[in-house]
Amino acid sequence: MLNLKRPTVLIVVLALVMTCWLTISEAEQAQKAEKAVADSDYRELRLLTDVLSIVRRSYVEEVPMKDLIYGAVNGMLASLDPHSSFLPPDMYRELEIDTSGKFGGLGIEITLRNNVLTVVSPIEDTPADRAGLEAGDIIFKIEGRFTKDMSIMDAVKLMRGPAGSTVTITIMRDAFDKPRDFTLVREVIKVQSVKARTLEEGFGYVRIAQFQERTDSDLQNALNRLRKENNDHLSGLILDLRNNPGGLLDQAVKVSDHFLKEGLIVYTEGREEGSQMRFSARAEGDEPGYPMVVLINNGSASASEIVAGALQDNGRAVVLGTQSFGKGSVQTIIPLSDESGLRLTTARYFTPRGTSIQAKGITPDIVVKPVEFKVVDEDSVFREKDLLNHFETEGEPGPPERSENQTPDIIPDDSAQEDYQLQRALDLLKGLQILKNLQDAAA
Repeated sequence: MLNLKRPTVLIVVLALVMTCWLTISEAEQAQKAEKAVADSDYRELRLLTDVLSIVRRSYVEEVPMKDLIYGAVNGMLASLDPHSSFLPPDMYRELEIDTSGKFGGLGIEITLRNNVLTVVSPIEDTPADRAGLEAGDIIFKIEGRFTKDMSIMDAVKLMRGPAGSTVTITIMRDAFDKPRDFTLVREVIKVQSVKARTLEEGFGYVRIAQFQERTDSDLQNALNRLRKENNDHLSGLILDLRNNPGGLLDQAVKVSDHFLKEGLIVYTEGREEGSQMRFSARAEGDEPGYPMVVLINNGSASASEIVAGALQDNGRAVVLGTQSFGKGSVQTIIPLSDESGLRLTTARYFTPRGTSIQAKGITPDIVVKPVEFKVVDEDSVFREKDLLNHFETEGEPGPPERSENQTPDIIPDDSAQEDYQLQRALDLLKGLQILKNLQDAAA
């Protein structure tokens, strides 16, 4: 009978020795790789310190160290993406004011697209909006200075100033044969985040201009007011996010949650653990399941795309309009030691179905381009009654006459007729209501 114990033990010992040798070898290789990375990083940092030392010693004029450091940080962040930037103390303070909804300037959201300073959208009822600036406009000059290679923060500094003062910006767009000057008067911008009104009885309209600290509570107040105007019942709602440049992520989540009983709203992915988040709807405090249409266009960006994507992917609303802007990244504001700040892109966000809208945008369910909506004079329409020798229908009652003192509970909002996309959205809601009434009658 063969004795297998001794060879087996020998094999086990050899296997353990080999395992230990492999483990030690792998550890040594990892240490060497880490050392190589550290050496490479040190060489790169030495390049930076060498240049800093040369500039301080040999540049034609003496430059304060703080200016050199700020310049180096600016250049570093500018090489990352259009939304990462360094915020000197004054700009950092202004950013904190921006999110509260009150700041000085022109009321314009800008970005760098292909290294070209571009308008994301003008904010509603601001100097930029009233002057006719549009999403996608290229800012060619500011006060005569060409914007080529100009950073966003430098552009913001040039456009902001004391209320009542003027600034001239030169704009180029596809419809122009050459750049045009727009002279705007700076104002203290007070953005009203939420506006609401009744379009026709039972059909409400809510416009969100920007996502700020109070957007969620302002929306709740607006919805409560709409219900009171319509006998505590809404047959449908239009949520207008056109030319909404975005804002606070948490407010976009809360706005979406108003209309969703359950389901994922948005999730983010980044390198740090804290940048990997998931936001889902909660059951309490939801609006009834009335039909909804969300309006978007190429000026709808960031937080407004989160809301549109969440309602679209969860089947809660029909999205109507044109392709949105396509900003699918999350920026974190990081305070620094000298009261300056870092605006750093830390994550990408995804709609509930896992779609990243970065550089793509939200695709509407129904594409409707803006057009001029013209009301045709009723007298100019050719009908049967205009034909020679037409005969009348006898015994048919005419339309009921309204007494002078009789007024409807809800006066239709004629402004919808001047907005083709809004009119199409209202028609869609009314069509859905008619369909529902027919189905209820058939049942």
